[in-house]
Amino acid sequence: MSGFWSGWVIVLVVGNLIFYGLLLLGNSRLTPEEASRDTTGHVFDGIEERNQPMPRWWLFLFIGTLLFSAVYLALYPGLGNFPGLLGWTSAGQWQEEVERAAEQSAPLFREYARIPIEEMRNHPEALAVGGRLFANHCAICHGSDARGARGYPNLTDQDWLYGGTPEDIRTSIAKGRQGTMMPMKALIGNTERDVRDMAIYVQSLSNENMRNNPGYADSIARAEPKFTMCAACHGADGTGNQVIGGPNLTDRIWLHSPRLADIEAIIRNGISSLMPPHEGVLTEEQIHVLTGYVYQLSQPQE
Repeated sequence: MSGFWSGWVIVLVVGNLIFYGLLLLGNSRLTPEEASRDTTGHVFDGIEERNQPMPRWWLFLFIGTLLFSAVYLALYPGLGNFPGLLGWTSAGQWQEEVERAAEQSAPLFREYARIPIEEMRNHPEALAVGGRLFANHCAICHGSDARGARGYPNLTDQDWLYGGTPEDIRTSIAKGRQGTMMPMKALIGNTERDVRDMAIYVQSLSNENMRNNPGYADSIARAEPKFTMCAACHGADGTGNQVIGGPNLTDRIWLHSPRLADIEAIIRNGISSLMPPHEGVLTEEQIHVLTGYVYQLSQPQE
């Protein structure tokens, strides 16, 4: 929670305590006129409401509740980074618990870190721990089954943007990846027909039927010479460049979308993808175990 919202919540709580304190004070005693009457004048079904102050025990209980709330707020505001008189914050409490859990699990991860990544599939207990790490840190993007979604790679196939070796996967997890395709419209002709032609050509790279369709022949012929503008990232033959994460355009695996309109939008406007680094979030041993789990997802099952 940001400092603004933390302060705003504290202001609301303090305001409520003051309001209910004043409300309690205003209703804890009777005016001389009210005290002179035995009833309030309210009658229902022959029952007349008596004019009596609230019981003292109830009054003291209410006062005690307000005082307890005020003291508790002063000692444990627990909102964002606002420390109480005891120096406690919810963020600090969370950090302590994380550090305590990391300290308790450190010996287990040190043991698993000695297992080579290629052999981790033979250690079900290590993979189970890796699976929990994946669920906590990776599933939100790649899915609980690791099959990805639009814009997020499928980790269970053999199509790797930056390489599928254990070292490549470890680097991706630890350092993160930043994939950027610049807008290409101006470079390939700067007209909508040029964009459509290139989108058709890109689609045809993975579709033999499309390449043999006379209806697309003119677009493919116009775009093919201009594909040299894309070769630095995707390769002259469109098979990609794992060094910089350039996708392979000759298979039928699409990271963002295979639709012609979506390909046109990417060529026209460019696109950017980010995988955040996990160094500092996970220990080296945890990254090793997570790498082993991700690596085995795409390996043939024995």
